[in-house]
Amino acid sequence: MWLFRQRAAAQARELEDAKSEARRWVERLGGQVLNLVGTDEPSKQALADAAERYNAAGSQMEQARSAAQARQVTETAYEGLYYVRAARSAMGLDPGPDLPPLPGQQRAGAVSEMRDVDVEGHSYSAAPSPSDRNPHYYPGGVVAGRPVPQGWYSEPWWKPALVAGAWGLGSALLFSAMFSGMAGVAYADGFQDGAAMDGGDMGGDMGGGDMGGDMGGGDMGGGDMGGGFGDFGGDF
Repeated sequence: MWLFRQRAAAQARELEDAKSEARRWVERLGGQVLNLVGTDEPSKQALADAAERYNAAGSQMEQARSAAQARQVTETAYEGLYYVRAARSAMGLDPGPDLPPLPGQQRAGAVSEMRDVDVEGHSYSAAPSPSDRNPHYYPGGVVAGRPVPQGWYSEPWWKPALVAGAWGLGSALLFSAMFSGMAGVAYADGFQDGAAMDGGDMGGDMGGGDMGGDMGGGDMGGGDMGGGFGDFGGDF
């Protein structure tokens, strides 16, 4: 009984410490979201994504019943701060201190050149810097088992995979066209690693046959559902 009480007390302290840390970072993210106003489409979109992370962190905080869940709140807040940093850079402001890499970010690499491609009748583009053509930022990481490089994109084509947990059949064509031969991008290894994904049937051998599917069409909107963590450090 004594050991049980000691363990319960330790878990309660760990939960409270994790919640306190999470509140600190959520408040910092909220301060940035509430006080910054985008001046162009890329900064407005990045701040919208940061606000989505802020709202998600608040919802997670209300439901947190364990230290692990509270730490997830902190990770969500960290990712939101990545979007804030991107928005500040797009507006020509000091982005603030560098952030530790998010999970899978280093493996995914970063977009290193302008790239415009057409895949199954739909146009996509990517660039290392924001523009009206490429207003959607992604901090880089692994989505449904496949690395998506850090960069600015014409649309958030990775979002359906974030929601569904699996890529569509046309994703192989998109990855190949978008990132083939681009320095600093791990698309080849990432696609191979993601060929067998949990909860998704890629339909056999991805190397041949009809890829099918259409990654394009419609407005997939903003916001990024991915998670991240690290010690942000410092104030903007």
